[in-house]
Amino acid sequence: MASLDISTPLIFKINSSAKLRKLFSLQCPYRHKHRPSLFLTNAVQTQPALSFSGRPTTPKYKIESEQDPISILNERIRCQRHGKREGSNSKPIMDSEEADQYIQMVKEQQQRGLLKLKGDRVAKEGDVFSYKVDPYTLSSGDYVVHKKVGIGRFVGIKFDVPKGSSEAIEYVFIEYADGMAKLPVKQASRMLYRYNLPNDTKKPRTLSKLSDNGAWERRKTKGKVAIQKMVVDLMELYLHRLKQRRPPYPKTPAMADFTSQFPYEPTPDQKQAFIDVDRDLTERETPMDRLICGDVGFGKTEVALRAIFCVVSAGKQTMVLAPTIVLAKQHFDVISERFSKYPHIKVALLSRFQGKAEKETYLKMIKDGHLDIIVGTHTLLGSRVVYNNLGLLVVDEEQRFGVKQKEKIASFKTSVDVLTLTATPIPRTLYLALTGFRDASLISTPPPERVPIRTHLSAYSKERLISAIKYELDRGGQVFYVLPRIKGLEEVKDFLEQSFSNVEIAVAHGQQYSKQLEDTMEQFAQGEIKILICTNIVESGLDIQNANTIIIQDVQLFGLAQLYQLRGRVGRADKEAHAHLFYPDKSMLTDQALERLAALEECQELGRGFQLAERDMGIRGFGTIFGEQQTGDVGNVGIDFFFEMLFESLSKVDEHRVISVPYQSVQVDLNINPHLPSSYINSLENPMEIINEAEKAAETDIWSLMQFTENLRRQYGKEPSSMEILLKKLYIRRMAADIGVTRIYASGKMVGMETNMSKKVFQADDRFNVI
Repeated sequence: MASLDISTPLIFKINSSAKLRKLFSLQCPYRHKHRPSLFLTNAVQTQPALSFSGRPTTPKYKIESEQDPISILNERIRCQRHGKREGSNSKPIMDSEEADQYIQMVKEQQQRGLLKLKGDRVAKEGDVFSYKVDPYTLSSGDYVVHKKVGIGRFVGIKFDVPKGSSEAIEYVFIEYADGMAKLPVKQASRMLYRYNLPNDTKKPRTLSKLSDNGAWERRKTKGKVAIQKMVVDLMELYLHRLKQRRPPYPKTPAMADFTSQFPYEPTPDQKQAFIDVDRDLTERETPMDRLICGDVGFGKTEVALRAIFCVVSAGKQTMVLAPTIVLAKQHFDVISERFSKYPHIKVALLSRFQGKAEKETYLKMIKDGHLDIIVGTHTLLGSRVVYNNLGLLVVDEEQRFGVKQKEKIASFKTSVDVLTLTATPIPRTLYLALTGFRDASLISTPPPERVPIRTHLSAYSKERLISAIKYELDRGGQVFYVLPRIKGLEEVKDFLEQSFSNVEIAVAHGQQYSKQLEDTMEQFAQGEIKILICTNIVESGLDIQNANTIIIQDVQLFGLAQLYQLRGRVGRADKEAHAHLFYPDKSMLTDQALERLAALEECQELGRGFQLAERDMGIRGFGTIFGEQQTGDVGNVGIDFFFEMLFESLSKVDEHRVISVPYQSVQVDLNINPHLPSSYINSLENPMEIINEAEKAAETDIWSLMQFTENLRRQYGKEPSSMEILLKKLYIRRMAADIGVTRIYASGKMVGMETNMSKKVFQADDRFNVI
């Protein structure tokens, strides 16, 4: 274990001469997956062997088949660069000045995100969103987190007289493992967080001890380190995206004609979304990655249509991705109608239900560039779909896709513009939008004619059910009847046919043949079917003006985002819509299910999808936000305090940077100066020139040094050990410059390194536990 003497500048020392020898076996400091993208330049591709005069040549000596330390290091660095997360695309160089600009952009965007989150409250400079809890909202028995003491159980708020005073004030009483603590309400409002866990269980493993503050500090530190690593990883990903380049799309007069076809007066939020997307496409050189968050029926589709027109007018293709064939078909119909005035723009729907010949025809047209707008489900993400010139990806309701499909969607973001539409964002997407790593446009203003949906939550009752359906049918409307499973649909149909014998009733679910499902949905849209009994296949996109009542049975089996989306299937006309949510018995519901339902009832106002998703972050499993790896770290401190630390860490994101230093400023004082054997010198065409070339390559970047070494070996074979040591010194100096180490020196049996790196960066990143 290395003994660390952390001072200013930061110095760490290695005890024992064995460690000095290990240093020159070149253990790779880039082995950790979270390497910041600020380090290195473009990867070098393997090329035919060239002499240093530029002429192809044949090696004079046989290259050894066994890999030596330099070859292993080169391979490690190359594998890191071509890692899974970003595919095989190499990352462009980013120097410190550019990084400063991008970090400033992220900070400015954070402020815009905080404004959205806080509503009317102004986010001031340096303001950090707070997850602190109002003590008056706590109930006896609730678990809380005190920032400095740890996890306790809230007992209540009582008046008590403080020492040295005769006037009673309110105190918050909190029970800990070894006693009771009290603190004034004002102080509690600054220090307390509600304790939530990323699962149904809200009880912590143990309560903290008042007498052992160190245990809580260790748990808190563990959470902070996890967050810092997460932030470094996110920063790398998004800085990489910001470095991508594509020419801005041209502004054309035809856009004015296209927008004039929109039959409604846009709301203020909608207008701002139009402006945001237009700037992304026509004024920026970085690909767009924008989230359009708008309640159901608030006009998100029109924003997408204008973006599509801008891109296809420039000769590029657009992919419109929907989670279900029902929603894909609706998008296809809307796009086809809107682009009918432009016969040169070809639109097609691709799905797994099509015949082989039809699908093959479309695949060829896509590859040849004869289709401009391709609409479909996850079929569009398959390896057989090859795009000729893809420019824009529109994703509707991303939360409905699976993990592999989301990864595929993410892979497109490195090269094309992406527009994501959603009424209730997945928590991770919302988090990114609010913290500066993703652009977001919020459409929260309802159209003038919209009326809020009335939500009725009750235990299942046949009488209530029949009454709700009869009310809607009597006013000439239609009804959605949604169940969580296919099993039971026919049983419900039989029951309803007995009560409404003269009413057309149909069943719809995803396992039906495509033609049957399409015909059923078309008949419902035309008003021929009055009651549609279905699964959540209708969750997204279906726009039927005359359907203004939805029945949702076994509501406890749906997620909060699903319920919100399903409720949004009604209330799209000027009639008051009703959503009837039935549960079997409240005693059968989990606390999590009850909390979901309470949140849904609270969010009855139009335009509350954005706030609802933020509420859902504390209810839904945390693994869907960051992955299961961080779940344990959250359990240590609770979701709210974890998020507080996360927002704080993101607001200080520049503290996590590893700032490189100039190569020439790095001193390597190790007193190792090997002499090259005369036989090897005589085999080189121009020894001094080759040594100078090696130094120049190392000064440029690690990739140039790798290329030099590989070319040297192609031409002259494996170098002797003395030359290998010279190359290793160059590698060490180069890598030291990249991670901000200014000096490496030997002192007796000690090797020390000096750096201006901050202690936080050093402690948070295990890249530096190398030797």
